[in-house]
Order: sequence, then C-alpha cells, then structure tokens
Amino acid sequence: MTARTPRKDAVRNRAAVLAAADDLFARSESPATITMADIAAAAGVGKATLFRGFGDRTGLIQALFATRLEPIRAAVEDGPPPLGPATPPHRRIPALLDAVLCFKLDNRHLALALEDTGDAGPYRAEHYERWHRVLRDMLDRIDGRTDSAFAAHALLAATRADLVEHLITRQGMSHEEIRAQLARYAVQVIGSGTPDV
Repeated sequence: MTARTPRKDAVRNRAAVLAAADDLFARSESPATITMADIAAAAGVGKATLFRGFGDRTGLIQALFATRLEPIRAAVEDGPPPLGPATPPHRRIPALLDAVLCFKLDNRHLALALEDTGDAGPYRAEHYERWHRVLRDMLDRIDGRTDSAFAAHALLAATRADLVEHLITRQGMSHEEIRAQLARYAVQVIGSGTPDV
C-alpha cells in the first residue's frame, strides 16, 4: 500500500504556517509569548489546522527547527569535508560545532523557543540526539578516550541557545568571539587523545 500524497492545500497550509512561525519567532524578543493562535492568525489558517498538522506548539517548533536545520543535516550525513563523514575527527568535530553554533546565532529566538518547550527540552529532540551520536562516534575514534558520551554532551552544551543569548546580551560578545572561543574549547577537548585518521 502506497502512502497518500498530501493534498495541495495541506502542503500550502503547512508552508504558510512554517513561514509565519519563522517570521514571528525571528521578530520576537520573547519567544515564549508566541502562541498557536498568533501563528494561525499570521498564517491565515484556523488553529485546528495547526493542531492537525503539528500536534501542539512544541511539534510546530520542532518542525520549523528541523526545516531550517536540514542543510546542516544533509552536509553532515552526505556532504564533503569539513562536515561530511569522510572528514577526520580532529577537523570534523570543530566544524560540526561551528555549524551548529552559527545556526543558533542566526536563529537565536527559534532555538530559545525550542529549548523552552517543557519537560523534553532540547535533549530529547531528534536533532540533538543526532548531533550527540555523531560527536560521540567521532570522539570514540580518538585514541585514549573513555568519556566520549559525556564529552559530546559537554561540547553541545557550549552551543545551547540560552548560553549564546547570555554571551551576546549579557557579556557583550560578538559572534566571531563566541565562534573563536568554541573552536579553542573543541581543540582542548579533542587534544586529550591522538586522532585516529
């Protein structure tokens, strides 16, 4: 049995909802205040359409986040160096962290909204589990490592949207300074072993 092709109006509504949500989160100073009703009104659809298509606010945010993150996912899974799978760990780990950080810098309010979605938070999100797995597997390839799972969490923690927001708004750091600090931190973590290339 073949899967049904979504109706054209459903596809159009989904695109309108994601575009409206993207715009609202990008312009908002307080992502937590954006409601499903706000998104529905901005997209020109009923609230029922949102709930049918995404389940709830968290599902909508996750769908939007995944859509925006797709180019990085594709580059990590099948792309050329420095993000692609053929890249040695000592080069790929900093590149992946930089890509995730740049994504958070460019999508701060959306990332903050995702991290503030309740009990699941960012750690059970599909993209987080993917990045953690990729980092852990790369760290496992470095001789002498026995802490790959924890180290992968620690590296990803340095890209959290709430930390990025704090560094920019409270510490006055520029994007370039944050990226440079993260690159140095990644090298320190990786440096505890010899890359197995």
